[in-house]
Amino acid sequence: MKVAIVKYNAGNICSVINAIKRMGIEPILTDDADELRAADKVIFPGQGEASSTMEYLKARGLDEVIKSLKQPVLGICIGMQLMCKHSEEGDTECLGIFDTEVKRFMPQRHEDKVPQMGWNTVYDTKSKLYEGFTQPEFVYFVHSYYVPLCEHTIATTDYIQPYSSSLHKDNFYATQFHPEKSGSVGERILKNFLEM
Repeated sequence: MKVAIVKYNAGNICSVINAIKRMGIEPILTDDADELRAADKVIFPGQGEASSTMEYLKARGLDEVIKSLKQPVLGICIGMQLMCKHSEEGDTECLGIFDTEVKRFMPQRHEDKVPQMGWNTVYDTKSKLYEGFTQPEFVYFVHSYYVPLCEHTIATTDYIQPYSSSLHKDNFYATQFHPEKSGSVGERILKNFLEM
């Protein structure tokens, strides 16, 4: 199986490469349109800032390439947010795959810390990405922006308010959390994605 990871100006891509290697697959890290289109699965991961990341993608034509992919695509963290239509971070027009906005967490109480950093549960899971899930599971988050609940929501998490911790539309899947840092639960999600 050929797994391609989108190469762009994002942090934290190495942990995704290592997670896929642990599953016995040698992924390729690439920003080449032909290689991305030829892959069986594409992962669009990373940590970063929305506006500078979108500028980078547009300058290399990667925005159009990602939107045109027909195989299963998994966005992780900033990858999920950039797959939405607009982010409050830098007032950024994003890829528009998911017809929803990305909003900044607004603390309601003193103990509400932004960014959300650490372990939290995902619940109300649906779609093939969560096959085998029967109860809420803990996964690892680091983020200051969130996607409200919407028609594309396939997993929910509570932090300040309930929000979308995972999205799905057609061949596009996404997680706000980091499956590559979420132990055996994250590994099961990645395995489900690779087996689609």
